[in-house]
Amino acid sequence: MNKQNFTTTISVDQTPEEVFAAINNVHGWWSGEIEGHTDKLGAEFTYRYKDVHRSKQKVAELIPGKRVVWHVLDSDLSFVTRKSEWNSTDIVFDISEKDGKTEVRFTHVGLVPQYECYGGCSNAWGNLITGNLRNLITTGKAQPDAFA
Repeated sequence: MNKQNFTTTISVDQTPEEVFAAINNVHGWWSGEIEGHTDKLGAEFTYRYKDVHRSKQKVAELIPGKRVVWHVLDSDLSFVTRKSEWNSTDIVFDISEKDGKTEVRFTHVGLVPQYECYGGCSNAWGNLITGNLRNLITTGKAQPDAFA
């Protein structure tokens, strides 16, 4: 079976280091409540959005200016039958220089079309990455709650 993980890419004029810093400033672009450190290797943080989504991530990889990986330890998605669809998935940000710009390739490894949450989750990730994260990177200003 060919799994198609959700992925999206953005390109910005900022440096890879600036992009890396923005990604790790999760409070600046991710909607909802965040508890714990999001910018330290091995740290764990919990994300909660109302009664719709709760997940616990571990910062599994941090390579300055190159890569950020969060491993999902636990999840509770209220809008799908299998509430733990995100469990053991990886949220990956690959940062590279391409054609004079900095490219961010976002992949949620394990978020595949076979999952019930794929449609809603991929739309939410698309909005967060191409909207809130891009805006934080390019303006330096924290973004409002995308789903209020």
